[in-house]
Amino acid sequence: MRYLFPTGKGYQRKWLGQDVLSGVVIAAVSIPISMGYAQIAGLPAVYGLYGSLLPVILFALLSTSPQFIFGVDAAPAAMIGGVLGGMGIAMGSAEAERVVPVLTFYVGVWLLLFALLRAGRVLRFVSTSVMGGFISGICCTIILMQLPKLMGGTAGTGELPELVRHLAGVQVHPLSLGLGAAALVILLAAKRLRPKFPMAIVVMGLGALATVLFDLPGHGVACLGAVEPGLPALHLPDWSAVSLTEGLGNSLPVAVVIMAETLLAESSFAMRDGYEIRDSQELLAFAAANLGAGMVGCCPVNGSVSRSSMNVQYRGKTQAVSLVAAAGMAAVLLWGSGLIRLLPVPVLTAIVISALLGAVEFDMAHRLLRADRKELAIFLAAFLGVLVLGTIYGVVIGVLLSFVDVIRRASQPSRELLGVISGQPGFYPLGRMSQAHPLEGVALYRFSGGLFFANIDRFQKDVENCVKPGIRAVIVDASGIVSVDLTSAERLVLLYRRLKEQGVRLYLTEHIGQVNDELRRFGAGELIEEGAVRRTLYAALEDCGAAEGEVKQWIPEEMRHAVPELLRQTQELEWAYGEEAQSKLDAMTGQVLQTLEETKPEQREQELEFLLERGRWQGVIDRDAILQHLEEHLDQDCYVSIGPDVVWNPAVQEAARQVPEDRLLIETDGLGAVKWAWEEGEKHGIMESQFHTALPELTVRSSLEQTLREVSRLRGVEMNVLAKAIKRNFRRFVWGDNTGQKEENR
Repeated sequence: MRYLFPTGKGYQRKWLGQDVLSGVVIAAVSIPISMGYAQIAGLPAVYGLYGSLLPVILFALLSTSPQFIFGVDAAPAAMIGGVLGGMGIAMGSAEAERVVPVLTFYVGVWLLLFALLRAGRVLRFVSTSVMGGFISGICCTIILMQLPKLMGGTAGTGELPELVRHLAGVQVHPLSLGLGAAALVILLAAKRLRPKFPMAIVVMGLGALATVLFDLPGHGVACLGAVEPGLPALHLPDWSAVSLTEGLGNSLPVAVVIMAETLLAESSFAMRDGYEIRDSQELLAFAAANLGAGMVGCCPVNGSVSRSSMNVQYRGKTQAVSLVAAAGMAAVLLWGSGLIRLLPVPVLTAIVISALLGAVEFDMAHRLLRADRKELAIFLAAFLGVLVLGTIYGVVIGVLLSFVDVIRRASQPSRELLGVISGQPGFYPLGRMSQAHPLEGVALYRFSGGLFFANIDRFQKDVENCVKPGIRAVIVDASGIVSVDLTSAERLVLLYRRLKEQGVRLYLTEHIGQVNDELRRFGAGELIEEGAVRRTLYAALEDCGAAEGEVKQWIPEEMRHAVPELLRQTQELEWAYGEEAQSKLDAMTGQVLQTLEETKPEQREQELEFLLERGRWQGVIDRDAILQHLEEHLDQDCYVSIGPDVVWNPAVQEAARQVPEDRLLIETDGLGAVKWAWEEGEKHGIMESQFHTALPELTVRSSLEQTLREVSRLRGVEMNVLAKAIKRNFRRFVWGDNTGQKEENR
């Protein structure tokens, strides 16, 4: 029950008057609009009133939006009308009355599926230009369908060629045309002068009055047929009217439009007035409303921006507004249906055309003309696709072009060369800032967009074009690069190596840490290991020796010294390697320790200096950080363990000689390691017989004894003396003390 009437929770009595007033106004406005849209969908006008009753109640009970109004609306009605035209079904025919409810029910099924799948997220893949294009195309198609009725004829069907032929053959009835044209002028003028005034009600009333006073039917003006009083009967649609595949296929675009148009509009209202909606429950409300519409024989229903705006104008607070509007519509059906037959068809058609003209995105087309011709082309493609080929093809064309536009934009991201301005911190685009000038010997290049297969060629060409005589480094401001793929990662490595051969350093800087993770994952970790990836532009400038002179002057002193150098290096390591940073530092330190252990004592200082100066030592951390970590290892009472390969490995043998006695241990790492030592010994020319002599039985104990014997020989110490020292070291290593002197001597 927590899903039922969520907007009514915490209802206040003072809201009741506002909700009732707004509901009455919405009901009055909905009468002509709903009837007109029902005709657009190919149904008798009364079905618009049916669609303003049960579907509205179901939406009100489930919606989380306190302001939005649901009902028979332009877009889905127009799309259904277009579908009927494509199927060759005459508007207002008995066949249309059988087909439309089936399509409506399938729309509800689709929306229910969307709710279960939480499909509201797909809206981001449908561009505004596509949406505007095909809705405008639908509206123009329906206007062309309705124009013959304005002139006293019958509605047309089909796409543009059929509509033009039908319009050319219409016999104009002057009085009908005069009434329709006058009504249309009044409506359009009121929309401009008094946009919030419900002029449609006034025009509808004037038309009914003219019918009574001047006997319009007697003068050849068509009026709406009589409506039987009473509420609509509930029944399932006639499934035989449309095949399953045809029904599901034709209803899917309608469901998508309802989801997209209404959710986007609801979100806009919610953002403007400071409340939240739940997308999944809104889709559930849409589904319930359309299933209800199918059961009363109506066309699909949708959120109405015009009526919702009117609700805001009259300060409606909750979905009680919709319940009041539904009650008002029920009253009309029960006691006011006789008035409906007085409505002239040309006047009602004028109301419909006026509403449709308001839905055509003229403003969007004008803005796109001035701002983006490529988006305008997408808009026009969707528009013409609907107008010429039909609704379904128009939607498909528009969506495909939208995806093409996504690829186009991604493949052509913003790029620019950067420079500096004397006396001012920061980097500035050379093409836009007249005072900016390039750095000597360094090219700064900004690339804004995800790096992937479609744009890596452009990136590569831009970088290569930066390499001119005197350029020793190309530094990429990659703050706009949020991801890389396999293709771009491989090409980056090739580009880095090619420039390196030319004596030019390539750097990627300022990007998010995720890009580093992707580089390592795609096999481009070489860039990180060799220092081609730096956290900041300044770090890259410093690394390539360009952070002096003018550059150094404009770096604020507090910026340079706010973070200690060692901490800055640690941050750089964490940024480059993420969760693997500590293990990477340990590995780096371990490599240094291992190398030093394999180096003669008199050469160790020189070897250490060489390791620490080698390209900022693996690119992302400098000598001071390595030295500190080495000290931490020593401070933590590190021990050196000698393994079975001491028999043949010169480096291990040297370590066995040089390690202080109080830091010496022996190990096997298990029988697998012993076997490895044996096999490696054979590779190094030690005869198998020697191993058999030294190690006749392959066991852990025998391996330890053999290692102890060899270390004792290398150090020139008796085995029992060395064994006691190693036992002492082991106790200290495990328990951290020198206890148990008596046990040691046992």
